[in-house]
Amino acid sequence: MTASKQRRKPLLLSHTRPPSTTNALSLSSHVTRSLIRKHHTLQKQLHTATFNGDRITVERLQTELEASGGLQKYQKASIQGQSSERGGDSSKVLIEWINDLSPHNVPHHMAKAGKLRMLEVGALKVDNACSRSAIFDVTRIDLHSQHPDIKQQNFMQRLEPSPGRLQEDGYDIVSLSLVVNYVGDAVSRGEMLKRVSSFLRSSKQHPMEEVKVTFPALFLVIPAPCVTNSRYMDEKRLEDIMISMGYVKTRRKLGKKLIYYLWRYDENDAKRRLMKFRKQEIRPGGKRNNFSIVFQ
Repeated sequence: MTASKQRRKPLLLSHTRPPSTTNALSLSSHVTRSLIRKHHTLQKQLHTATFNGDRITVERLQTELEASGGLQKYQKASIQGQSSERGGDSSKVLIEWINDLSPHNVPHHMAKAGKLRMLEVGALKVDNACSRSAIFDVTRIDLHSQHPDIKQQNFMQRLEPSPGRLQEDGYDIVSLSLVVNYVGDAVSRGEMLKRVSSFLRSSKQHPMEEVKVTFPALFLVIPAPCVTNSRYMDEKRLEDIMISMGYVKTRRKLGKKLIYYLWRYDENDAKRRLMKFRKQEIRPGGKRNNFSIVFQ
């Protein structure tokens, strides 16, 4: 059998960054992927050891994380993956989708009507496509800020807007790009997704019809193997989970390493459908990853 006809191996969760053109001043794509993979593995092991109360293992894993550069080294690798030379800015996909909303000059009309408010969770850069556009007013947060315009904050500890202030303090869209897969366990991933809607405000009063039919929304980006090669998760199950919270899928793009979604949120729909989702095997097999999302 020729090499061109050989069956492609399933992607691993760690192989989520675009390929690189290397130079002396930057990490190679191989080193970048290795750093990201090692950090994810250690974080998952640390979460398990902490949950089990294994203090010795926790101390050992914390030492390993520090020795490997910790969160700062991981973020450096992630920023490298988002560089323009690697084509890694996921927000470009969102901008393309919004530009396709209508034949009109959408950014121009949105700028006149008032920019849409975006909460970018896990922000690494302040000059990505969304930040450069005339469409969004971006609030950026991250666990370990690398820039003065990125607030150092845990999304799960961020104060939710009060119901009476949601229209003023809420957002039209929340971005979770390569964030959910970083969370250490399935239940916490579910809690993160549930929490997003608390920050989304209604678009009913917006003057543009294109905005009303698309927002409020969640922009979700995860490694493609999370749904294409997981033992416990596929796209149907992810969509069932999102529907149960009141989301409707409006856009989807499957890339070589990442999968991108735009989900529109309907608060009234969410109140009728919220369900529980347990960890359940969907794809048996030894070469699957264990990514899952659980709703208790």
